Amino acid sequence: MNRRTALAVPLAALALLAAACTGTGGSSEGADAEAPDDPGKVSGTITVLTHRTDLVQDGTMKKYAAEFTRTHPKVKVEFDGLTDYEGEVKIRMNTENYGDVLMIPAVIEKKDYPKFFASLGSRAERSGKYRFTDYSTVGGKVYGQSPIGVVPGFVYNKKVWSRAGVTGWPTTPSAFLDALKAIGARTGAIPYYTNFKDRWPLTQWTNVNGSVGCDARATTRLAEGDPWADGADLRVADTLLHDIVRQGLAEKDPTTTNWEASKPRLAKGEIATMWLGSWAVVQMREAAKQAGTDPGDIGFMPFPAQKDGVFCAVTSPDYQQAVNVHSGNKAAARAWIDWFTDKSGYAEANLALSPLKDAPLPDVLEPYQEAGVRILDLDDSKGAEVKSIDNRSEIGIYKPDYRQDLVDLARGAREGSLDDFLDGLGERWTRTQAELGS
Repeated sequence: MNRRTALAVPLAALALLAAACTGTGGSSEGADAEAPDDPGKVSGTITVLTHRTDLVQDGTMKKYAAEFTRTHPKVKVEFDGLTDYEGEVKIRMNTENYGDVLMIPAVIEKKDYPKFFASLGSRAERSGKYRFTDYSTVGGKVYGQSPIGVVPGFVYNKKVWSRAGVTGWPTTPSAFLDALKAIGARTGAIPYYTNFKDRWPLTQWTNVNGSVGCDARATTRLAEGDPWADGADLRVADTLLHDIVRQGLAEKDPTTTNWEASKPRLAKGEIATMWLGSWAVVQMREAAKQAGTDPGDIGFMPFPAQKDGVFCAVTSPDYQQAVNVHSGNKAAARAWIDWFTDKSGYAEANLALSPLKDAPLPDVLEPYQEAGVRILDLDDSKGAEVKSIDNRSEIGIYKPDYRQDLVDLARGAREGSLDDFLDGLGERWTRTQAELGS
């Protein structure tokens, strides 16, 4: 997989797991996976299900396992890399055989975590050391831990922006649009690339939430208010995306975009800008090396909005690793998760944000640090409510469909006005909130 995050899963998939949610778990529900006191004594063979098929195929995961066994000599680690991770795992989870360690699939509702996963400890215990504990906390217990985190931003070709005469980061959406216009007028590059056809990159725009208002409680505001109210973060984000396309600052035909091809094109300066996340910088720099261009040309900038003169950017987790509640080797599985999170160097190898709160920022975020960008860890205590509203309303803020509709509206392939479109989303969202009692 080249993309960082799990994609949202169709609602129909929830029905497939209905039996598992009620029929599995049994006496295992609520079990704990306690950390072993002595790493040298814990034993067993564990299977780790992973979406990182690239790292399984190139031997990287085997190297991690070899390093792990230096301190856990009686544990054998085997990997099962799944290309269609979500599709395969949701089927396996109708049984008790879904590995010992796995990445929590998006299809599993948060309230059901105790039925499928063993607890890693209390939120009070883990939140002092780790980021992202809210994302997998149920009833005060934590059921998953992401080994890396990311920060959203625009990946851009600094050389192209400089040729256009833009050297500073735009601080407002209008200034950002002006910068793209300058790129279009003074260089041969496509100012902005939507990656419309591959769909999933459009979901990255939801990660603007929290950045505009510099609000760590932005997820709570989604649960309690209208995400598309005037001035709200998602309205600001969606308006900017619309205006980029409407003003002819994106590729001419979004239906022909290609994610894999876009990476060398940005590296070579044929594309100027894409909204993604810090995870993408590594891939773009690698594309630059392969294209024979300077990896140093790849830059990363925050969303063009400031609060009291300061840029803000939010953190978010990758897949959360969890222990199968039915595993016969919970101690070994827990030992793997602890080691992979704390000591493997996986976050550093991927130039990603470490889940350890006291770890330094990765190199790709040095420009953020130098510019004083405020990094926010969002409070996700109401994340489950947001997903329930999102699923019930069938809007899909974590899915690509409504933003594809937004792009179609902007390019004239769909009738209507931007205000009516966004106001309609807000009405559906708040109506669903009322129905669910949020």
